[in-house]
Amino acid sequence: MSSTSAITTAAPAEGRPRKLLRSYWRHRYFIAMFLPGFAVFVLFTYAPMYGILIAFKDYHILDGVAGSEWVGLANFHSLFFSGSDFLNALRNTLVFACLNLLVVFPAPIVLAIILSECRWKWFVRLVQTISYLPHFISWVVLSGILFQFLGQLGTVNALLGLFGLPAQSWLYEPDKFYGIYVLSAIWAGIGWGAIIYIAALAGVDTELYEAARVDGASRWQRIRHVSLPGIAPTISIMFLLQISHFLVVGFDQIYNLMTPITQDSADILDTYVLRHVLTFDYSQGMAASLFQSVIGLILVVIGNRVVRRLDPDQGLW
Repeated sequence: MSSTSAITTAAPAEGRPRKLLRSYWRHRYFIAMFLPGFAVFVLFTYAPMYGILIAFKDYHILDGVAGSEWVGLANFHSLFFSGSDFLNALRNTLVFACLNLLVVFPAPIVLAIILSECRWKWFVRLVQTISYLPHFISWVVLSGILFQFLGQLGTVNALLGLFGLPAQSWLYEPDKFYGIYVLSAIWAGIGWGAIIYIAALAGVDTELYEAARVDGASRWQRIRHVSLPGIAPTISIMFLLQISHFLVVGFDQIYNLMTPITQDSADILDTYVLRHVLTFDYSQGMAASLFQSVIGLILVVIGNRVVRRLDPDQGLW
C-alpha cells in the first residue's frame, strides 16, 4: 500500500513541469510581447538599485562602488547634523508637498466636475483644449512665459499700473514663491490631471442623477451624493500615487523658477541632491535621495492602510 501511494503522489509532481512548459509554449506569443517591457523595467528600475550602496560609502568614482570605503550611517548623520542646508531643503519640500496635496491635487477634480456639469459642449471642448496645452510644453518654456508676465516690466505689473497700483517683484520675493509655485503647478497640470476624473465621471450611472433630480436634489447635492461617491475609487488610487511621490515636488518647475534671491524658499531635496552631484559629493547626494525614497515608501504603505480601513474594497493592494 505504501509503495502504491508513493507512486500515485509522485506522478502528479512529475507532470507539473511538463504542464507548466506546455502552458508557456501555448502562451509564447504573449510572453514574447511581455519580455521586452520586463527587460526594460529590470534594466532601468532594479539594476540601478545597486547604486544605493553609495549612500553607505565614502564613494570615489575612480574606486567604484565596491572599492570605496564603507562608512555605515555617517552620510545620513551628516545630513541632519552637519549644517542647515539639508534641513532647509527638507522643510521646503514638506511645504511644497503639503501644498500639492491640499491645493494642487483637488484642482483637477474640481475642473472635471465643473466640465461634467456644463451643458455647453463647445465651451467644454474649448476649456479642455486650453487647459491641456501647458502639459505638453517644457517647464523651460513655461518659466520663460511666467517671467515675461510676472517680471518687473511684465504684463501683470503693466495692468497694475493702469489702476495706479505699485509694481510687484513677483518672482524675486521669497514669500511670494509658494503662491507662484501653486498657481503655476495648477496651470500646467489641471487639464491633464482632469482627464482621468472626466473618464471616471462618464462611467457613473446616469440613472442615479435622474433619481436624484426626481427626489428634488439640487446640483450641489447631486455632486456631493452621486458624482463624488462615483469617482471615489479613482480619487483614492490617485491620492495614493500622489503620496508615493510626496517628497517629489517637481524639480523641473522649481529649478526653472528659482532665482538666487528665492533660493532659500525654493531649495528642495532634488536641488540639494543636484548641487552635491555637481560637486562630486555623490555619497551625500545618494543619502538624501535614499531618504526621500524611503519616506515615500512608508507614506504609501500608511496611506494604503488608511484607505483600506475606510473602504476595504479600495487601495492599491
